[in-house]
Amino acid sequence: QVQLVESGGGLVQPGGSLRLSCVASGNVFSFNVMGWYRQAPGKQRELVAAAASGGSTNYAESVKGRFTISRDNAKDAVYLQMNSLKPEDTAVYSCAVTYGNTFGAGGMDYWGKGTLVTVSS
Repeated sequence: QVQLVESGGGLVQPGGSLRLSCVASGNVFSFNVMGWYRQAPGKQRELVAAAASGGSTNYAESVKGRFTISRDNAKDAVYLQMNSLKPEDTAVYSCAVTYGNTFGAGGMDYWGKGTLVTVSS
């Protein structure tokens, strides 16, 4: 019914930047929250950043001031600008959406397959 396709991951040096993109297709009507979540090796999946249609956002404390989430509702897309990247940011980053009103990963209705971000020198 809904497909989310992420792009923009790759290998960058510490301090570098990447911009992740997620484009939704299918039954995309009335998505409320669109967000980015990540899972590092041996770690649980965690919220990175999420944005509701009304403009509110939520960021993990570890990325505040470095990452910025944005949405383009006309294109059914969500982006994550990642600056000042650190090795601990290395993870598979996945886009997720929900018609509901939660930022939590457990409340997301659809998930992309993920894009790998590796921060290493």
